[in-house]
Amino acid sequence: MDLITILGLVAATLTTFSFVPQMLKTWQRKSAQDVSFLMLITFNSGIFLWLIYGISLNALPIILANAITLLFNLIILWLKIKYK
Repeated sequence: MDLITILGLVAATLTTFSFVPQMLKTWQRKSAQDVSFLMLITFNSGIFLWLIYGISLNALPIILANAITLLFNLIILWLKIKYK
């Protein structure tokens, strides 16, 4: 594995797991009042497009980061709808 791929994987890990505290906070408080619905829809759309882009390039850091980020943010979106 080359240095650029490692750099990408570290960046992907940091940005992806930055959503875990928001997801856990939303779940624990059973409230997503402070999370914008429009932001979640827009962000999930962008992440989905990044995932398609990563797949087309066969770029592992982009694929992993965006697949996991999309999953986390879909959970946050589901909690937003559930706790509305």
